[in-house]
Amino acid sequence: MSQEIRADYDQMDLLPQALEDWVPSDHPARFIREFVDALDLAELGFRQRESEEGRPNYAADLLLKVWLYGYLARIRSTRELERACREHLSLVWLTGRHAPDHNTLWRFWRENRAALRQVFRAGVRVAAEQGLTGMICHAVDGTKIRAVASRRTVEHRQELERALQQVEASIAEMEAAVEAAEEEATGEYRLPEQLQEAEKLREAIRGSLERMQEVEREHLHPGEPEARLMPCEGRTEPAYNAQAVVDAQQGVIVAATVVNAESDNQLLVPMLEEVKANLGEVGEETVADGGYSSAGQLGEAQARGYEVLVAPGAETGGPHRGAYDSCKFEYDPQRDEVICPCGERLKFEGWENKGPHRPAVRRYRCRGYQECPVRALCSRGRNGRRIEWSAQHEAVLRQRSKRRDPTKQALLRQRQAIVEPVFGILKQVEGFRRWTVRGLENVRTQWALVCTAYNLKKLWKAWKKGLAAATPVPMSGMVGELSRALSLMLTPVRVPAAARTALGDTLIPSCAFLRL
Repeated sequence: MSQEIRADYDQMDLLPQALEDWVPSDHPARFIREFVDALDLAELGFRQRESEEGRPNYAADLLLKVWLYGYLARIRSTRELERACREHLSLVWLTGRHAPDHNTLWRFWRENRAALRQVFRAGVRVAAEQGLTGMICHAVDGTKIRAVASRRTVEHRQELERALQQVEASIAEMEAAVEAAEEEATGEYRLPEQLQEAEKLREAIRGSLERMQEVEREHLHPGEPEARLMPCEGRTEPAYNAQAVVDAQQGVIVAATVVNAESDNQLLVPMLEEVKANLGEVGEETVADGGYSSAGQLGEAQARGYEVLVAPGAETGGPHRGAYDSCKFEYDPQRDEVICPCGERLKFEGWENKGPHRPAVRRYRCRGYQECPVRALCSRGRNGRRIEWSAQHEAVLRQRSKRRDPTKQALLRQRQAIVEPVFGILKQVEGFRRWTVRGLENVRTQWALVCTAYNLKKLWKAWKKGLAAATPVPMSGMVGELSRALSLMLTPVRVPAAARTALGDTLIPSCAFLRL
């Protein structure tokens, strides 16, 4: 009759298990170890600390393994990582039974932020070498992630100005009361504490307004001035704009960064430059939504030879008029005139400023619109047809033409299926909905680690398939016999409590510290 299995806390190993036997051969911790050991940490910029006094320092590769495995296992706090290094079997194995404290882990983060971002680039290159990136189609997008700062403590210019007026009025009343009291009283008169507190408050408000004036912002958080108020999960919160470029083949993130700009319309070319820096080239086509629609960015992308496909936005939209669409008009640089499909020449009318982040355009207007036979087809304006022309006009027209191609339309529809699932996994599955660090540089480092962990999971799956497909080498002859003998010798032996008592206390301690 079988008995229930219970824990026997009195059992001991006659020969202790080897550290290598603690985790399976295809465990993610083993892949993290191989990945970090293959990196040249000095080339990536990691600091190699040396000290002649005190206890030895923890090596950079050990601490990097802890951070990477922590983000792989959704352990992102330094204190939680410290606890996991003592309790999590995989981390105990990965660290070789060392347990760095949270201060050591944070100092490593703080001193190697730029190098940690380079680890993401190294992971992207490994994914490309393993054939996980197709370089056919890339999709770029951004997502807003809440900052550590709370929106309740954000300072607003209008509220501060109203508060300053109230404080100054209150100070004026108290100063008048003080002057009246000084005239009536004899001897020394002390300044009221309320007036002193009001003056301190006035100085604090003025300091906040000066900081807003320096950065030209209407809203600012005193504890995290680099965060910006952005629409985030249905509310306006202090947040940062996390950007990512995803390859269509396996969903690998090939470029990632964080900005504090509320809009994406100036980020298309910078993200393409990130891809080129990581992989040496950009995809054959990069698709983006209408938030990246900018005449300046489209023109710059075309000048650099980047093929982009952007959904209609503020810069590239407008009504289509068939044969009299704006793309059918031609520009004559010698006479500085625009020629319509009917041969009519539109004269230069003046410049029009489109805003601080959009280039000014030249306006051309038709003079003979009253006698034009196709006026109803060309324009419904009271003053005739007007054409806006800029240095990026050709790029904008080319973008319109590309979007009319059915093949490009299908590619543009695939954008959501390429990049949106990545943000959904990171936010919903991985639970990364809020930054845990303050400041733009720290946030960029954390986003790089989050994206590195996402890519490493894909690399680990490919690595695991390679292990399963590998054919074991047969052992024969003396080498095989020796290996089997060593396996038998290193098999742990369980010694029951009664037998251990009979053996005495001299044998067990001498065998308890055997190592391979």
